[in-house]
Parts: sequence; C-alpha cells; structure tokens
Amino acid sequence: MTLKTKKDVLDWYEAQPSSLTPGFLSGIRWAEVRRHRFPKELVPVLFYMRDVESLTDMYYRELRRTPTGRDPHISKFMERWGEEELVHGQLLNRFLNELGYETDGAWQDSVRASVGRFYKAHTYAITTLTNLIGKQFAGTHMMFGAINELTTGQGYRRLMAKADHPVLTPILRAILREESLHTHFYSRCARIELRDRPISRKLARFVIDHFWEPVGGSALGQDRSNYTIAQLFGDDEGRRVIDSTVTQRLRNFPGFSGITAINTAAENCIRAGQLVPSSAIYSAL
Repeated sequence: MTLKTKKDVLDWYEAQPSSLTPGFLSGIRWAEVRRHRFPKELVPVLFYMRDVESLTDMYYRELRRTPTGRDPHISKFMERWGEEELVHGQLLNRFLNELGYETDGAWQDSVRASVGRFYKAHTYAITTLTNLIGKQFAGTHMMFGAINELTTGQGYRRLMAKADHPVLTPILRAILREESLHTHFYSRCARIELRDRPISRKLARFVIDHFWEPVGGSALGQDRSNYTIAQLFGDDEGRRVIDSTVTQRLRNFPGFSGITAINTAAENCIRAGQLVPSSAIYSAL
C-alpha cells in the first residue's frame, strides 16, 4: 500500500488494532512471575523502560506547543500513541510489583517530579526555537520519533532474549507490536516531510548528527541511561543489532546517507555504562 500523505499514514495507523486488548490483559499470568528467575542486573533496565514510557505525556505536551504538534494528523496519532505508551509503563510497573519491587500508586508522579530543572529549561528553549523555525522542523521531530521507536523496539527485543521470562515475554511481544506501529507512523511521516523539503532534510540531519542521544537520558539521568544501553547492547551481538536494525535503516531516509551518529552515541553509552556499578543504579531507584 502506498502512503503518499500524512492523512494516508494516519488512516492506515487508525485501522490497526491494539495489541493490549482487555482479553490479552486479563490472560496475563501474574501469579507465575515469581516462579521463574529474573536476572537481577536487568531490574534497573525494567525500571528505566517503565519510566521512559511514563514520560510520553510530558513529551506530547511539549510537542503540542510547536507547529508539528498542531498538525491535525500528527496530533491525532499522538493521542493514541500517548495512551498506549502509558499502558506499556503500567504493565512494566505491574511486572516489577509481582517480582517484589513494590511501588505506590503515585509512582508516575514521582518519575515526572524527578525530571531535572535543566532538562525542563532546555526543552522549553528548544520548543521555543522550533516555533521560530516553523513547519520545516517537522521532519526533525519525526526522525527523532522514528529513531527513538526503533531503538526502543530493539531494546525490548534484547530484554526479552536476555530475561527469557515466560510471563514477561508475551507482554513484551504485545508491546512490541504497538511499538512497531509507532515506528511505521513516524518513519512514513518523516519520509514525507523530508522528501520534498531540502531545508528540512539538512536541518534534520544536522540535529540528529549533533544532538541525538538515547531516549530518556537527559530526563532520567545519564548513569541510568548508560547502564541500560550497556546491559542491552554491550556485547558484539548488541552492537550488530544497533547497526543493522537502526543505522542501516536510517541510511535509506532522504538526507541520511552514511549516518553514523546512532552507532557513535550507543558506543559512548556502552563504554560509560560498563563503568557504572549496579549498586549505584539500584540506589537511584
């Protein structure tokens, strides 16, 4: 199916069913979570992924202040995207509870409150700048979304393989199906935005080359981000996954031939994360 406009992409997206249906959710075997081993070193990874998912509404509020967020097709997508991401966070939180890591009912508020003032001020400044640039920045927003969804999806796949937990695996598979739809929406819209706009292409490439970092690091703390990246992608297979499933795909986007920024950023996080003791990460949770 050829998707030539953002309306085409939105129509396609809205026709896709949700994976986390009431039937699926009611069938999760929560009582069996503690009957199976879960690697202790991956617990901070679960917390990090939970927290990233819970911050999507903050990102949505920021984007709504820009021309990109006011685009009716992108805005409509992000309404459902935001709801689905919050459910992902809630499922990961429930799994952590069942493992024995109890969190209170206000955990989402605590995560949002922990975001530093620097991040908030920096984000406000960037949002103000994008308003000055206008619609030409939409391609950059969509590329950021595509890269973040691609890397998040691969992170879930690596977590699923490393944990090999019979209750977590079907949960992550269902989450992944929704993340794949998000990736497709962002990717198709990015191509549309970049295809016929040379300025948008150059702007997006410059910003990704110089400012992209793994999602969540600036909001949740660089040590937590580095630790997560190192745990999931710190071996030869993890590096291969980043290159083949993220970087190589990005090189097919208009204006992104030869990009290396994702591999470089991931490698920097891996090296830093391998120096972070897990005890320091646990104390920050």
